[in-house]
Amino acid sequence: MADARSDDPRDPTSGPGTDAGARPAGSVAPVAPDLTDVELTDSPFSDFLGFELLLSDDDRALLGRVRAFMNREVEPIINDYWTRAAFPHELVPGIADLGIAGLAYDGPGCPARGALVDGMVAMELARVDPSIGTFMGVHGGLAMGSIQLCGSDEQRERWLPAMARMELIGAFGLTEPDVGSAISAGLATSARRDGDGWVLNGEKKWIGNAAFADLVIIWARDEDDGQVKGFVVEKDTEGMTFDKQEDKIALRVVQNAEVHLRDVRVPEENRLQKAESFRSTADVLRVTRMGVAWQAAGCARGAFEHALRYTKAREQFGRPIASFQLVQDLLVKMLGHVTAATAMNTRASQLQDAGLLRDEHASLCKAQATAKMRETVGWAREVLGGNGILLEHHVGRFVADAEAIYSYEGTREINTLIVGRAITGESAFV
Repeated sequence: MADARSDDPRDPTSGPGTDAGARPAGSVAPVAPDLTDVELTDSPFSDFLGFELLLSDDDRALLGRVRAFMNREVEPIINDYWTRAAFPHELVPGIADLGIAGLAYDGPGCPARGALVDGMVAMELARVDPSIGTFMGVHGGLAMGSIQLCGSDEQRERWLPAMARMELIGAFGLTEPDVGSAISAGLATSARRDGDGWVLNGEKKWIGNAAFADLVIIWARDEDDGQVKGFVVEKDTEGMTFDKQEDKIALRVVQNAEVHLRDVRVPEENRLQKAESFRSTADVLRVTRMGVAWQAAGCARGAFEHALRYTKAREQFGRPIASFQLVQDLLVKMLGHVTAATAMNTRASQLQDAGLLRDEHASLCKAQATAKMRETVGWAREVLGGNGILLEHHVGRFVADAEAIYSYEGTREINTLIVGRAITGESAFV
């Protein structure tokens, strides 16, 4: 969970003509799948239009392994961890074995499987538990993405292979206690050059994975030139301390922390060499914002699937409630939202694979998918009636977790303004 308020990627100096479409490092050309021997029924029932059939055989097999792991290993235990606001560290080796960390990147040790399968994997994780999806989004998306997109060749070689194997877990520190949406202009954490290193001072908040991460990407403003730069701060560095954030009502499994930086010394070799302005964070967030759009589709899909199963098993007046007209109406509305979000995200991920994804594309997907996610999980709870608030039926967890996904990686309003600027040529940012 990068930011429960927002991580705003906008650069006030950018405009509707800003070119975010150059093929990013780590992108791959899409491969047309061979659908000769597949049927639409080969997809899960919630993949109503068979979007998974767009993937290659190898990528569909990977998605199947992720689905099996999440169903077998995560779903049976996750409610207990959610209730206790604890993280299931024993699952990490199994997740690592799936080989999905940094899935879309072609950096050293990374799978380089492309944006579309990466997005569908993110959806699959969130379909069972949005917290596990967020954990991977922070580690494999934000942290690894910062090093892949903003680090030197040496830095990528130094950190990415171990992160891909999940021997090192990453976190991403951008948001601060007093600023969320205005982070581009209001970032207060400072970086001062001192000899052959840097001294960092400041506070960060809502930093997912920070409570146990091995590497924390810290974004700080250079006192000399006023530009925002990125630093990889390693675990147990003197002066960096954490306070775990308690009493969350959403994504309770994600271990968010406030990060306190007090004269933290970081060597120059740990400064991300290609990050020279706030725009560098936007390069990362453009990609990971699509990941959140996919998470939203997954959260909605999970709630829908649990609701559909419930309606087939639950009987009232001598018949399953799935046979009631009003229940079917809600189920079809849910399926429509899930399918529409998947379609939009699929096209945007294809653009990403082709190097054509722009800020406004990712923002439209994130804003739309999360808004419809909220409606979908609400309808799922409605279908379950009073049972919808019991964790044993899972839907209540999706309802709560949706609130965090709706807000982080840019609020709906911020993303709306990014898209609005692109289509009108007028910036409405204050």
